[in-house]
Amino acid sequence: MKSLVLAGLLAFAPAMAMNNMALAQDNAAAAAPVESANAAAPAAEEAANAAEAAPDAKAATVAAPPRMKPTEGVGMPSPGEITLQEQFSPTGHTARWLHDVLLLPIITIISIFVLLLMIFVMIRFRRAANPNPSKTAHNTLIEVLWTVVPVLILLVIAVPSIGLLADQYKPAPKDALTVKVTGYQWYWGYEYPDAGIPEFVSNLLPPEKALENGEPNLLAVDNRLVLPAGRPIKLIITGADVIHSFAIPSLWVKMDAVPGRLNEKSFTIEKPGVYYGQCSELCGARHGFMPIAIEALPPAQFDQWVLSQGGKLPGAAPAATAAPAATADAAKAPAKTAQAAPQGAASAKL
Repeated sequence: MKSLVLAGLLAFAPAMAMNNMALAQDNAAAAAPVESANAAAPAAEEAANAAEAAPDAKAATVAAPPRMKPTEGVGMPSPGEITLQEQFSPTGHTARWLHDVLLLPIITIISIFVLLLMIFVMIRFRRAANPNPSKTAHNTLIEVLWTVVPVLILLVIAVPSIGLLADQYKPAPKDALTVKVTGYQWYWGYEYPDAGIPEFVSNLLPPEKALENGEPNLLAVDNRLVLPAGRPIKLIITGADVIHSFAIPSLWVKMDAVPGRLNEKSFTIEKPGVYYGQCSELCGARHGFMPIAIEALPPAQFDQWVLSQGGKLPGAAPAATAAPAATADAAKAPAKTAQAAPQGAASAKL
C-alpha cells in the first residue's frame, strides 16, 4: 500500500511543480504593470502639475499695460458744456447729427415761426384795430397747409430716427467681445467669459486719489472696464439687487441693469481713450457715487492686458492643462487595470 502511494506521489509531483511555477509567473507578470504604473504615476502627476502651473507662470510674466491717462474734454463732461458730449462711436455720431443738425434747427424754426405768428395776430387783430371782427368760419387752404406741412416735417424726422433706433439695437457680430456687466449697490462688476477672466469689481476712487491720478472727481474708479478700440463689443448687463442703469454718454451707451434679466448692448469704440459714465437709475443712498470708467486700448495692448490677467485670446488653442490631466489619467489607468488583473486571474484559477 505504501509503495502504491509513493508511486502516485512520484507520478504527480512534476505536474504539481509545473503548476506552481506557472502560477508564480502569472503573479509576477500581473504585479509588474502595477509596480511600473505606480512608479510612473508620481512622475505623470508631477508633469501634469508642472504643465498646469506653466500657463500661470507665463501669464505672470506678461506685464499689464500702463494705466491710461484721461484727456481733458474727451469722454467726460466739459465746463460750461450745454450740448451733447463729443461722440466716439458710430451710433453716437448719428445721434449727435440728428440732434444738432436736424432737431435743433427744426424746433428753433418752428418755435420762432409760432412766436412771430402769435405776435402778428395779437397786433393785427386787436380790438382797437378791428372793431368789427371777421365772421370767417374756416379757410380750406390754411387747414390743408397746417395739416400737410407738419406731416412732412415728422416724416423728415422719422426716417433717420428709425434708422438710429435700429442701429442701437442691432445684434452684435459673432466676433464681438462679450463682457458681462453686473450692477450692485453701489459698484459695478465686470466679467470676460470669452477671455476666461473672472468677475472683478469697480469702486469709486477717493477725491484725493482721483486728483493724484489726474482724473475727474466722482468719475474715477479703482478698476476700469478695459475694452479694445476698433473692435465690436457686446455687453450683457444685469442687476444683482435693484435696477441700475449703465450709461456712457460719449459712446451713446445706456442700458438698464435689471435683476433677473439679461439686457444686451453692442457698440464699437472708435479711438483709444478713457470714457466716463455713471449709473443713471436712482438705485439707493449712494446712487451718485457709482461711476463707470472705460479704458479703450489699441488691440495689441488689450491682448497684452488679457494675458496679464491670466486670460486667453480669442481663437487661441485650448488650455494646456487639459492635455496633461488626460495624460495623467491615462497613466493611472493601467495601474487600475493591473491592480484588477490579479484578482480576475485568481478568480479564474479558483
